[in-house]
Amino acid sequence: MPDTQISAIICTHNRDTYLGPAIDSLLGQDFAADFEIVVVDNGSSDRTREVVEQRVHNPRLKYVFEPTIGLSVARNTGAKVASGDILAYLDDDAVASPGWLQVLYFAYYNNSKLAIAGGKVTLIWPPGIQQPRWLSPGLAANLGAYDLGDNIIYIEQPGLTPRGLNYSIRRSFLEEIGGFDPHLGRVGKNLLSNEELQMTEFALQRNWQVAYLPKALVAHNIAPERLQRSWFLNRGWWQGISECYREQLAGKAGIAQLQRGSERFLRGLYKAFQYFSDPAERFDKLVYAYGQIGYLNAAIQGLLFRSNNK
Repeated sequence: MPDTQISAIICTHNRDTYLGPAIDSLLGQDFAADFEIVVVDNGSSDRTREVVEQRVHNPRLKYVFEPTIGLSVARNTGAKVASGDILAYLDDDAVASPGWLQVLYFAYYNNSKLAIAGGKVTLIWPPGIQQPRWLSPGLAANLGAYDLGDNIIYIEQPGLTPRGLNYSIRRSFLEEIGGFDPHLGRVGKNLLSNEELQMTEFALQRNWQVAYLPKALVAHNIAPERLQRSWFLNRGWWQGISECYREQLAGKAGIAQLQRGSERFLRGLYKAFQYFSDPAERFDKLVYAYGQIGYLNAAIQGLLFRSNNK
């Protein structure tokens, strides 16, 4: 498709249950110009290929198998296969609103300095399940929830960066920084993250812009197994490791990480006791404190590795 205006990319790993509706939401886009859909099968062993082949009669749809496991690797593969100048990434368990691609495309078309953009994310709870009492709004963000209001916002704080499940990037910027960093992003069952935060830091450092587009709406299916406290503790642990790795990649590794991690751990415990009567906020702070143990563990391993290699 030489005239492709935007490429929608789904990176998937063993999510055949959700993948079909995700693809269908892209096939049904209200987008007047040419677009394509690239499904990157990241080493799946389930019915992923079959789900795609059921829809492969549509000329917009491409399938590629990437055997090296890792979300960042899969995203880079999708970018190489895609032909659009704008790359729009949708998670394999999400559903895009009909105008998703149109909103994203116009944002880039009207702003040559826009490097990254993403939109509002709502949650789809499993049938018969409501939001647990112990789940705070902050922890709901770990499930993908993202809402900065109903107005377009240009992001200046990396922590507010768009969610990876509803994420787009300009190809020229992605090539400028050398692609997604394979040291960050999920690999199999580990929950490494922070790759989108790192990208926003790169964009702002290079005088590009990052935007929140509320009308680029996506809904995210919540798998029942994610509604267990153990999942959030594990997610917090990997968040801590991810933050440590991001600092190391930015040249901020060292003994100071031990002080930072220890202070944040103690602060998390203190706030958990402060919110003892509020089950949601109490658990939120405990997850934060637990994450700092993951951070400290990674920091200590980094220090030992550097010591052994001197």
